[in-house]
Amino acid sequence: MTQYILTINDQLFEVEIGAIQGDEAQVIVNQTPYQVKIDGAARPTATLPAAPMALQPTAVSMAMPAAPKAVARGVAGAGTIAAPIPGKILQLAVRVGDRVKNGQTVAIMEAMKMENNLLAPMDGTVKEIRVAVGGDVGTGDVIMVIG
Repeated sequence: MTQYILTINDQLFEVEIGAIQGDEAQVIVNQTPYQVKIDGAARPTATLPAAPMALQPTAVSMAMPAAPKAVARGVAGAGTIAAPIPGKILQLAVRVGDRVKNGQTVAIMEAMKMENNLLAPMDGTVKEIRVAVGGDVGTGDVIMVIG
């Protein structure tokens, strides 16, 4: 897989591009796997380089994760958990004041009909929860803060 770190609207995204077959590709964004459909004629004709490079915009349709082991890591601050893509909060597994461990599931969100576990990016205490079960979130919306 080819790895990139992309900055989009001041948000960091770790992107890995895997096998491309026809008009579909395997992509991992912030440790969340996606099967994507590539729209348009632009497709790589050779193996992508291993070093990061400037990417040209390409229309991509995303068919959500193949597995529900998704991870959301906030980029606004070390303990911030932000929505990686638009979705709906299905479950909050913690409350304000709860102690959490790095990698612990703290919430579950649905995005494009797939459940995604949102994991604590560090050990700490839940300081804020900014969403409610059933609430909609957009890309980059802060879900909770751990300090």
